[in-house]
Amino acid sequence: MHAESDDRGRTVVPTAVEPEVEHGTAERELGSRAPRFIRASRMLHLSWQVGVFVVGLAVVGAGIVMLPLPGPGWLVIFGGMAIWATEFVWAQLVLRWTRHKVTEAARKALDPRVRRRNIILTTVGLAMVAVLVWIYLWTFGFVVPWKIDQ
Repeated sequence: MHAESDDRGRTVVPTAVEPEVEHGTAERELGSRAPRFIRASRMLHLSWQVGVFVVGLAVVGAGIVMLPLPGPGWLVIFGGMAIWATEFVWAQLVLRWTRHKVTEAARKALDPRVRRRNIILTTVGLAMVAVLVWIYLWTFGFVVPWKIDQ
């Protein structure tokens, strides 16, 4: 039991801690989001978990295949994780951590100093690419690299 004593020697028992609130929305409770009648039967709940795992695995597998191929690979992978998060606490924790990191990265990216630095780096990079393209065109003309005869 988490009990502390105050200066007067009385025992103080902390009240239930509220879920962490970020931007006005409370974090959802961890655990299964299966309907109550499914959670009531152990066998039905286990079958439900197996079905959720298989569907989530198929979606994550499709996302992994889409990573090198055309398609929204990461989006599909996170969709599969969201499917798993409807039933498994570990997936809920992974999504919560990912959401926190994405929010933090977006906040950092909107910092004026970081935006200014990124704009300067992008401009310098584009200028370097433009110079390289100009040198190539000046040297070889408008010829694709695999047809250059020397």
